[in-house]
Amino acid sequence: MEYKITHFLKLIAEENRLKILCILNKEKEVCVCSILEELNLPQNLVSHHLKVLKDFDLISSRKEGRRIHYSINRKEINKYNKLLDKILK
Repeated sequence: MEYKITHFLKLIAEENRLKILCILNKEKEVCVCSILEELNLPQNLVSHHLKVLKDFDLISSRKEGRRIHYSINRKEINKYNKLLDKILK
């Protein structure tokens, strides 16, 4: 459990990944093109951060034609919120 929470905190400590989570938290679902615009980063860097978040199951994606739409995995985020609550109490 400690390993998972430590890894989670390191993962979201990276500024761009935290920004992506904040962007996704505002909307139910966001196209990758909107994330690119908001972050003003190269596509390959944004793709890397999205992959890291997806591999940790913090976000999910679905393809619609040529576009990929991302959303927060609320169940997983809530799990980490509960773990943090336990640790910080």
